[in-house]
Amino acid sequence: MNRSEFLKASTAGLTGLFISEWVSKAITSDNAALLTSKMFGENFKWGVTTSAFQSEGAWNADGKGESIWDRFTHNKHHVLDHSNADVTCDFYHLYKEDLRVLKSMNFKNFRFSIAWSRIFPEGIGKINEQGVAFYNNVIDECLRLDITPWMTLYHWDLPQALEDKGGWANREIINWFTEFVDLCTKRFGDRVKNWIIINEPAAVTTLGYLTGLHAPGHKSIGKFLASVHHVMMCQAEGARIVRKNVVNARIGTAQSCSYVETYKNNPANIKAVKRIDVLLNRLFIEPSLGMGYPTSELHFLKKIEKYILPGDMEKLKFDFDFIGLQNYFRIIGKRGIIPFIWANNVKPDAKTTEFTDMGWEVYPEGIYQIIKQFSKYPIKEIIITENGASFPDVIQENKINDEKRLKFYQDYLGYILKAKNEGVNIGGYFLWSLVDNFEWTFGYKPRFGIIYNDFSTQQRTVKATGYWFQDFLR
Repeated sequence: MNRSEFLKASTAGLTGLFISEWVSKAITSDNAALLTSKMFGENFKWGVTTSAFQSEGAWNADGKGESIWDRFTHNKHHVLDHSNADVTCDFYHLYKEDLRVLKSMNFKNFRFSIAWSRIFPEGIGKINEQGVAFYNNVIDECLRLDITPWMTLYHWDLPQALEDKGGWANREIINWFTEFVDLCTKRFGDRVKNWIIINEPAAVTTLGYLTGLHAPGHKSIGKFLASVHHVMMCQAEGARIVRKNVVNARIGTAQSCSYVETYKNNPANIKAVKRIDVLLNRLFIEPSLGMGYPTSELHFLKKIEKYILPGDMEKLKFDFDFIGLQNYFRIIGKRGIIPFIWANNVKPDAKTTEFTDMGWEVYPEGIYQIIKQFSKYPIKEIIITENGASFPDVIQENKINDEKRLKFYQDYLGYILKAKNEGVNIGGYFLWSLVDNFEWTFGYKPRFGIIYNDFSTQQRTVKATGYWFQDFLR
C-alpha cells in the first residue's frame, strides 16, 4: 500500500481495527513512515524529556549546592571520556532558546527535573531563592509558549550533604524528601499540574547502591535493600504531598523497564529470567499497588524486612494517575555467576541485529511486550516517559541526516500504537532527549538528542529526526 492509497483508505472511514491490523502486519517495514500523530488520538500527549544534571550545567552557580553526581564525576575515572557535567549543554542559561526550538518542532509537553541541591544547597533547611527563581522562569517560559510543563522531582542528583548523612540508605531521607517536595509543590504547583515523583527507582538503587556504577558508588546489599525501601516510601509520601498541595494534579512515577526473554528455554534459564524480571520490572511497581515486595523469586530480597517498620507496607501504597514507562532495550537472560546477561548479549542467530552507540540492541517489539506486561496491573494510564536512541551524528553542510535514529522512533512508535489499538490505555509519549547532553558515566560520546549540540560552542543544530517530528506533529 502506498501513501496515497493509505490516506484514501483512512479517510474512507476505516476504524482503529484497520489501523491495528496494518500496524501488526507491517510495523517494521517502510510503512512505518506512514504513521501519523492523529492515529494516537487527539488527546495523546507528545513531549520531550530532559534532566537537570544532564542538561543544566551551572553546577555551582547562584547558590547551588554540590550533588552526588557533581562529586562522582569530578573523579574523572568514573566517566569513560573523563568529562563532567559542569557545563554540559548549559540549559541554565539557554533554556529560552531550547524551548523556542522545542515549540518550533510542535511538541506541546516538556518534562524536566528539579536539581534538589539548587533549591536546598544542603538538602534541607535554607532555601536558595535564586534556584527557585530559575525554575519559575522555566515554567513561565513554557506557559508563554503554550508548552505544558511536566516536573520530575527526583532524577538521581541527591544533594551531597544528604549523602554524607547516609543518603537513600538512611531512613531520615523520608523526612528530607518530604520537605523538598512540600517546597516544590507550594512554589510551582499553581502552574505545574503534571508531576513525576522519582525517575527510575531501579537505577537509583541498583546502580547507585548495589553495583556502584552510578553515584554515590556504593557496593552493598544492605545499603541497596535499605535504599529500595526508602525510595519506595518516598515515592508514596511524595505523591501524597503533591495530592495535598496541588489542585487538579496528575501524579505519576517513572519506571525503567525491559522485556526479558529467555536464552534457550531450559529450567535454569527460565528461573534466572524470573529473577531479572523481579529486579528490573516488578520490584518498584508492585508495592505501590498493595502487592508487597516480590520476594518469592528473588530470595535475598526477603532481607528487606529488616528496614520495614510497622505500618510501612500500607504507606507504600498510592493510587497513581499514571505510570511512566521508560524503555530502551530488551534483555536476554540466562543462568550465570551473575544470574543474567544484558541486552547486548543477544541470541547467536541474530546476525542482522542493530545496536545503538551505547551497545544496546534495537528491538522495537520489546516496547510492545513490556507495555502489555504492565497493562496487566491495575494501572489507570500508561505514559511512555522516556524512549530514544544514541547513534553517531555527522554534520554535513550544517545538516544531520540521522536515518537510524529516525527509523528507531518510527518503529518503536508503531509498536506503541499497536498496543494502544489493542486496548491498552497509553496516554502519551516523551522521547529522550531534546538536546545532546551529558550521558552519566558515558560522558559526551552518546548523542540522544533530536538537536545536535557542539559542546565547545553550544551551537545547536536540529537533526533530521527533529524535522520529522515537526511535520509529524503539525
